[in-house]
Amino acid sequence: MIYDNLPVYKATYDLLLMVFRLNRNFQRDYRYTLGENVKNELIAMLVCIYQANSTQLKAVHLLKAREHVVVVKLQIRLLMDLKQISLKQYATAAEQIESISKQLAAWHKSSERNK
Repeated sequence: MIYDNLPVYKATYDLLLMVFRLNRNFQRDYRYTLGENVKNELIAMLVCIYQANSTQLKAVHLLKAREHVVVVKLQIRLLMDLKQISLKQYATAAEQIESISKQLAAWHKSSERNK
């Protein structure tokens, strides 16, 4: 399967696009620090998804991707607490993060079973 057709890849990419759009409205202090960090974490997560899809040893890459999910979740929450995104934007992002997290967990469980 081509990695960019994976639902988890698409969901992560959509979240990345959302963060890019939201980043324009962040205060300068946060745009170039926290905003950039969120984008970098999401890009790293996309790379982990690609790597997991293209190797037999998926677990290592999926665990790393799941670590990125935790960091992104924390950073998005921080953006809301710092009033850089609205509660509604936070809720939308949190739903996407939860979906990504569940998909990665299911994929990881499946890969462990297929060893």
